[in-house]
Amino acid sequence: MMGVGAVKQDVKAMILIGFAGLVAGACSMAIGEYVSVYSQLEIELAQEERDKKRVGDGDSGGSTGGNGGENKEEEKDEGRPSPGKAAAASAIAFTMGGIVPLLGASFIRNYKVRVGVVVGVVSVALVVFAWLGAALGKAPLARSIVRVLIGGWLAMAITFGLTKLVGSSGSE
Repeated sequence: MMGVGAVKQDVKAMILIGFAGLVAGACSMAIGEYVSVYSQLEIELAQEERDKKRVGDGDSGGSTGGNGGENKEEEKDEGRPSPGKAAAASAIAFTMGGIVPLLGASFIRNYKVRVGVVVGVVSVALVVFAWLGAALGKAPLARSIVRVLIGGWLAMAITFGLTKLVGSSGSE
């Protein structure tokens, strides 16, 4: 939305492109997360197969008895990552974050105020999400918040600046 705000003052265009970016970003994040977690799962399963073969080659043929092996398999399955759940979580998180600037810009007609409000509401959201992530991960709060806030500001500034540069060069 910052990129569109750099070259277009029309609120409808900003909201439409913001919504398109939200959908595209959520899909991209979900697919990327799915592929990444599925690849990790395949690597883990392949390593387990190699380990079984290695143990099987040195095995004296004894049995563990009962269904002890079955319980271990169930425990392994519970600890494995779920590509579908990871994809859904990523899409939901991206969507929640993407709604913030859309709501911030939706009700403001004045261009400069709208861009300022987007920066403001996104900054507040970045602080809240950074705080939540740091608290859940038991990480240092201040450092986490500053890192996320500065990263978000840099991303907005780069997007705004580059789009302004590209949009103003030769498109008249």
